Amino acid sequence: MQTALLIEQTLNGLQFGVMLFLMAAGLTLIFGVMGLINLAHGSLYMVGAFACATVAAWTGSFWLGLVASLAAAAAAGAIVEITVIRRLYDRDHLDQVLATFALILVFSEGTRWLFGSFPLYLNIPPLLAGAVPIPGGAQYPLYRLAIIGVGILVAIGLYLLISRTRLGMRIRAGESDREMIGALGVDIRTLYTVVFALGAALAGLAGAMVGALQSVQVGMGEPVLILAFVVIVIGGIGSIKGALVGAILVGLIDTLGRFLLPAALAAFMGPSAAASIGAALASMLIYVFMALVLAIRPRGLFAAAG
Repeated sequence: MQTALLIEQTLNGLQFGVMLFLMAAGLTLIFGVMGLINLAHGSLYMVGAFACATVAAWTGSFWLGLVASLAAAAAAGAIVEITVIRRLYDRDHLDQVLATFALILVFSEGTRWLFGSFPLYLNIPPLLAGAVPIPGGAQYPLYRLAIIGVGILVAIGLYLLISRTRLGMRIRAGESDREMIGALGVDIRTLYTVVFALGAALAGLAGAMVGALQSVQVGMGEPVLILAFVVIVIGGIGSIKGALVGAILVGLIDTLGRFLLPAALAAFMGPSAAASIGAALASMLIYVFMALVLAIRPRGLFAAAG
């Protein structure tokens, strides 16, 4: 049973890491191409979750809700980029932080006005409602495995997009020398809007998928946003590969730490003290790991060139 529990917690860590990757990939794309610190990225995660829950409740189809989450988050991202973010590119990072923090308040109060303060609930689709056996005799939810699979497919898709397509070539060029590609005739404004909408869609996808595992409520994106920033700092700002590796590491360290530390401390102290101290130490592990990574590699594990 302990083997099955360890495997289950490892899979939970992978699932958590994949969700963080979907958030961090959008963040690192936006920062890498635009040099913009976007604190409102968690609000786009929330938009995707609310769009999915609302459309799924109206239509009875989780899949239509998933499509709606992508469309709503991408549209919200494009509107925000055109109306607000576009005015911040030449400002310093403090102005960007203040403006995008204001957007968090706007999104939160707007969502509360539209949907109220009570949480929404999103059901797992029947196709993915079962469980599959894992070594040790336990069962693992099929939906969580599907999240892992979707994250892997998104990572492959982003790699192909950035390395094999004309849009990806422009994104890579924008990371290196945005003035030069503007001089060569590339519409920088359109490129920025597309990249911002793509990052927003990834955040919305993460919110929709996680919405079936927890309640959908106002402010749900802020805790995840903090962890997403930790991920891109560990992986290297501007690196999709770094975002994937960093997200998986953070997901595994956080989940396994919460599982293993209380069990290890129980050998030296009472169960109640071990549980409370272990939980406190586990919550610190990812930040300790981030500090160690930055001490050895100040620009992250896979820092983008430039």
